[in-house]
Parts: sequence; C-alpha cells; structure tokens
Amino acid sequence: MSDLILFWHRRDLRIADNVGLAAARQRSSKVIGVFCLDPNILDKDDVAPARVTYMIGCLEKLQQKYQEVGSQLLILKGEPSQAIPQLAEALKAKAVFWNWDVEPYAKQRDRACKDVLKEKGIVVANSWDQLLHPPGKILTKSDEIYQVFTPFWRNWSEQKKQSALGTLDNFEGLTKEKITIAKDAGAIALPTAKDLGYQWDNFLLLEPGEAAARDRLEEFGDRTIYEYKEQRDFPSVDGTSRLSAALKFGAIGIRTVWQAAAEAYHNSRSDETRANIRAWQQELAWREFYQHCMYFFPELAEGPYRDEFKDFPWENNQEYFQAWCEGKTGYPIVDAAMRQLNEIGWMHNRCRMIVASFLTKDLIIDWRWGEKYFMQKLYDGDLSANNGGWQWSASSGMDPKPLRIFNPASQAQKCDPEGEYIRHWLPELSSIDTEYLVTGKIPQDERDRCGYPQPIVDHKVQQRKFKELYKQQKG
Repeated sequence: MSDLILFWHRRDLRIADNVGLAAARQRSSKVIGVFCLDPNILDKDDVAPARVTYMIGCLEKLQQKYQEVGSQLLILKGEPSQAIPQLAEALKAKAVFWNWDVEPYAKQRDRACKDVLKEKGIVVANSWDQLLHPPGKILTKSDEIYQVFTPFWRNWSEQKKQSALGTLDNFEGLTKEKITIAKDAGAIALPTAKDLGYQWDNFLLLEPGEAAARDRLEEFGDRTIYEYKEQRDFPSVDGTSRLSAALKFGAIGIRTVWQAAAEAYHNSRSDETRANIRAWQQELAWREFYQHCMYFFPELAEGPYRDEFKDFPWENNQEYFQAWCEGKTGYPIVDAAMRQLNEIGWMHNRCRMIVASFLTKDLIIDWRWGEKYFMQKLYDGDLSANNGGWQWSASSGMDPKPLRIFNPASQAQKCDPEGEYIRHWLPELSSIDTEYLVTGKIPQDERDRCGYPQPIVDHKVQQRKFKELYKQQKG
C-alpha cells in the first residue's frame, strides 16, 4: 500500500514539468495536491484583482487536471504553518513536498511550516522548480553573488539547462472517507475571486491554466520569437511572449519554456533569427537575475540597494502621483501606458520603463509608490521582477549606469512612431496629428477640444533638477 504524500502547490500551478511534484510521484502513487489561500498574502494592500482572478482560474484548471490523473487538489484557507500540518496529520500523510521560493515572506513561511511538520514527525522534501539555475549556482570566479546583469548573463547562458519533465499520470486519490476527514481538517471548495473580495470584470490577457500557457508558448515559438528583438519595443505590436503571468504562477514550467526557445534557436537558419531568439533568452535570464538578487538581498523588497538613494529627497507630490496613476499627466505615451495598466491589468514592458522613469526622474516621486501601484494592478505582478524593474528605472538598484533617464517624447517617436498605441488607449486624441501625438507638443486649442490636460511638468526642467539632487546625494 502506497504512503500518502501531500504536494503543496504555490507558484507551480501545473502537473507537467514540476520538479517537486515529480519527486513526490516517484516516491508514491498516492499524491494529493494542496493549495493554501494565505491571508498574509491575500489581505495585503498591494493585491491586484486581476491577479487573484488569474490565480483562481489556474487553480480551477489544476483541480480538473488532478481529477483527470486520478487524484485531488485540496484547497485550504488560513495560516499555512497551521493549515498544512493540520491537514497532513489528519490524513496521516507520511510527507509533505513543495518547491522553494525566493521571496522573503515565502522563506519565512516555509521555515515555520517545516518546523511544525517535523515536530509532528512528518517528512518534508523540497526542490527548486521556478528557476533554471537555483540561487548559489551562478557565482563569480571568486564565489560571490553577481550584482551586475551582463556578467551574470554570460555565465548563466553557458550553463547546461535541465530538460523539461514530462506530464505525470496514474495517481491514487483519496477515498470518500478520507475526503470527509480532509474537510473536517479544513479543506474547502475553491472560492471565486469575488468570494475573496476581489472583483475583476475585464478580460485576462492570457487565459488561466496550463493548457492556455502551452498554447501561447507554441504560438510564440512558431512565429513571434523569430522577430522578437525587432518587434519587442513596439507596444502596438503583439511582439512579446505574454507568458509573464503563467511564469509568475507556474502555469508553465521554466524548463518547458527554455526548451521551446532552444529548439527554435536550433532550427534557425540565419544569424538574424538567432539574434532574435537570443534576445528573448536574455529576458528569461533577467527574470532569474532578479530572483537571485531577491534571494540573496532580501532587503531589496523594502528599499533601495544603492546608498545614495537611502535618504533621497523625493518630492512625493500627491497630486502629481494621482495624475500619473490615472493617466492624466499630459504626456501621451505615459498616459496611454497607464490607461492600459488600469484597464487590462497589464502593460507592455517598454512602457513600464517609460512610466517608471517618468515617475521617478520627472515627477521626483519615490519609486516605491510606483512599485506598489503596479502590484495593485498587474495580473502578472511578481515581487522580484517588479522590484528589479523599478529599481533599475529609478537607478537605485543593481545597475552599472546609475542615471538612465527616458525622454517621453523620444521614446514615443522610437516605439510608437505612428501613434497607434497612443490612439488606442487615448481615444480622445485619435484625430490629433501623429507628429503632435508622438512629440507630445499638442497645441493648446487641440488639448482644449479633446479635454486633454497640459503637461504637469516640463521634462527638461525636471531632468536638470533630478540630476542636481542626485549630484548632491553623491556628495
């Protein structure tokens, strides 16, 4: 008779290519999935309704998948260090398996849960799953942590990558009697996002679940990846993978994603297409770089990495911040991007950099305000990637070029030369001449006619001001 093992899902909402789940299934056929709705996460003030909706959708698909392979995914709600051991003890589970995470809270939560399980005599087994190379595996020649991306990428890209693991099947589930015991121990029906207090009435850019993520990867790998480097900076073009939410929640395995890119690279017949694929692989490395940084420097989650930003004199004008949030700054490319975020819970990556630079360098507002607002809206919001991107834009993070300032007008001219993106998200400006749209130099009478605001600040003036403040901080 097989021993019962619980597999605790967190950021790995799939059955295929799941390192920890595969290890559990190798140990026993009687593997039951568990997911714990954690109030320490769900009750925070930086949770996006779109993100909760996507997560619940992924859990619904995962429950169906477990049913197909002969087992169950049980849902708990409560403090994980109490709820998981309580269920494991009630079901007489021999072990609880899960995949590690890099985030500060997750590390603390896992330690607490592990301690309680061990006290109860229940075996704990852990694996790394969400990274191609776990923290500590990519180090400098003197065994130090990389704090600059380019040398990290050179080393990371040369390391052999693990192959994708297959789909698991032939599980043995709980009997009706055991299901009753599980319910008595806290197992509940999967709630909706609305049940949890989160309302999202718009569509999701990517349908939840493993199948949709695989379909999107296949579509990207068949066509878009071959033009990725050329198209990725144009927000009006569908030129990116749009797999960020699936990777954040693990609806698809990173090894599966890498394998698809490697196969596309192998099948390429020109240096040009290989350069496009390599550019996307580099984005996957950025994802890992930020996760390694968060693992080794957890203080990043709370504040700046660079000393000169630890007491930076941010002006933090509340009215400017509100205008930025609502897409009413008077800078068309900035406002279009913010409207996209507010309406669909996602923003094109190039635009994330533009609006982040604008908030920090033009409005002189603390990057943490923007970081939090993004987390309150993004359906793919991930602490490591979001924090890394904001600190990069603010020049407060791990970046060898500390003062990178984006000019909204030149960015719009490069990335939205015909004004298609701006017109889509700012329909009130649809009849404005393209030259005015992309330079932001819209005549006053046209602004009045469209009801579009004047620029709230002057980019050149603010740029000089920021540089002066930075210079003073550097001493």
